[in-house]
Amino acid sequence: MIMKKKIDISANINGIQLASCIMNASGVLCTTKEDLNKLIISSSGAVVTKSCTLKPRKGNLEPRYFEWNMGSINSMGLPNLGIDFYLDFLEKTNHQKPFFLSISGLSIEENYLLLHKANLSSHISAVELNLSCPNIIGKDQILGYDFNNISNFLEKIFKFYKKPLGIKLPPYFENMHIQKMAFILNKYPISFVTCINSLPNGLFIDINKETVVIQPKMGFGGIGGKTIKPFALANIRQFYTFLRKGIPIIGCGGICSGEDIFEHILCGASAVQIGTQFIKEGVSIFDRLRKELVDLLQKKKYTSINRFIGKLNVF
Repeated sequence: MIMKKKIDISANINGIQLASCIMNASGVLCTTKEDLNKLIISSSGAVVTKSCTLKPRKGNLEPRYFEWNMGSINSMGLPNLGIDFYLDFLEKTNHQKPFFLSISGLSIEENYLLLHKANLSSHISAVELNLSCPNIIGKDQILGYDFNNISNFLEKIFKFYKKPLGIKLPPYFENMHIQKMAFILNKYPISFVTCINSLPNGLFIDINKETVVIQPKMGFGGIGGKTIKPFALANIRQFYTFLRKGIPIIGCGGICSGEDIFEHILCGASAVQIGTQFIKEGVSIFDRLRKELVDLLQKKKYTSINRFIGKLNVF
């Protein structure tokens, strides 16, 4: 009888050990107590909370989310229950998985206040600081594209914040912008980067009604799903090239299959997050993707994802 070798799809994010490299993306089915409890008992490698603000937010008016066969568009507007809810949930809940608290202040000052609160919690594994939400009415992506101010912002953060901190980045479309951001991040004790968030300012039309499909921002919203995978892979690959090796990458964008996960890791991701497809399938997606990834690695004779992280061949 031939015994199959055990396939290791665990991940290590700067000392944070994940039993599986597959987790949820912030913003998707991770807002309420019920959402978070489902993630805890799922086969996801970690739990990422909804990006939170100081106070609860209802978010933008509905309809604010729409799917089609190649992707999704949303302008949610950060609906969340406020940071105190998430910190209280973590304190009162027994769990074995790493917990990533996603925060997204509506201003630089609010981000400082959120980080001060997170700094006092012993129940979070890391903060994922979202610098890339494109869907707040009246607000730009405050720091994701602000190369002049982000260094000063990070310098102030690390004067008081002592826990693992990752940065969720927007998509970049110019090589020099990725180099510039990587140069800034390399100066600080960043624990990881997550890339990419949705592509900002997309528009989808209902041709029958001759109208936009979401209400906020005159129909403009962030584009996600399989259509953005090439942009996600490009950003992962370039950040893998320019970031110092002590900053692992969590890939996000367009993952629908085990092959998609393989491509993210091949480009340089150490773990991945699932967004649009998670909305479609719910927590069962983690079982499906895990099986598809393991089956693919068996065919390719890889025993661990560590064997091929960043090993993309080029001509």
